[in-house]
Amino acid sequence: MMDAGPMSDMDLVRDLAVAYCEAIHHARPDVFVDMCHDRFMMTEVTAGGTVNFWDKDGYLARVAGRQPFPGAPSYGILSVDVAGGETARVHLWVDVPPRRYEDHLGFVRVAGAWRLMTKVFRTMGGPVTEN
Repeated sequence: MMDAGPMSDMDLVRDLAVAYCEAIHHARPDVFVDMCHDRFMMTEVTAGGTVNFWDKDGYLARVAGRQPFPGAPSYGILSVDVAGGETARVHLWVDVPPRRYEDHLGFVRVAGAWRLMTKVFRTMGGPVTEN
């Protein structure tokens, strides 16, 4: 059996994006406790131009405050960029019924591990069956 060697930063960040989407679907705040940097910040931009902010504790409470969704997770990873091995960006969409959201995730490498630092998102549409 051939050893595939260590995963690339691109693969590591992509795997985190998949874990992020699945944890949203399954309402798993425990995943975000480890994934998110202590100074994590989430920003929502509404269609009307309002901006809303949550810190890590606020985000964990949002995820913990709802039930998992039935069925399989629905998401698409549109792009992953890694810069210099210290920062990365993921552009994705994820269904949080009844809505579909577009997320821009910012990751930083801290003490050798990738951590989610920022999430900027908007509602793409809904109900998700319309898309």
